Amino acid sequence: MPAPTDGTHECYAPPAPTGHPADTAPAAGPPFADCVLCGAPTECGVAQPGAVLCPVCEWQEAQRGACSG
Repeated sequence: MPAPTDGTHECYAPPAPTGHPADTAPAAGPPFADCVLCGAPTECGVAQPGAVLCPVCEWQEAQRGACSG
């Protein structure tokens, strides 16, 4: 059976949410939580569980994790 030409694939299924905080939508509206490392405002609301990082610190933590091995 030939593959569809409209960019879809019959075996494609969207990934299931894992429950990881990155998979959940940020809390709507202020007040926004401060980054636990630098204190900058984040995109997450204060009700977001776990350690909340700003985009810069999140990227830096990912770099540290990728380089430690």
